[in-house]
Amino acid sequence: ISAVTLGEIDQDMVAKGETVFKAKCTACHKISKKFIGPSLKGITERRTPEWIMNMVMNPEEMIQKDPIAKQLLIEYNGAPMANQNITEDEARALLEYFRTKN
Repeated sequence: ISAVTLGEIDQDMVAKGETVFKAKCTACHKISKKFIGPSLKGITERRTPEWIMNMVMNPEEMIQKDPIAKQLLIEYNGAPMANQNITEDEARALLEYFRTKN
């Protein structure tokens, strides 16, 4: 993903993102606290929309090529983010959900 255009928060996308988060992300991520992976509260203030979507869709490549992802791997004891086969639509919905968690 090279560019994401954000507008007003889309509540339908937020609901879809919450469903995806509960189904595929909660084993390792919590919104308000560190767990196996980083807390996601305020993630949209710390990372770009493109970075977030790329990380959830292709964590292996991000860990190989992205300096932030490499640092997170070290910080979280070498536990790589699992590839959950997130589609682009699901990644965009997750991003929208995360926008409501700042």
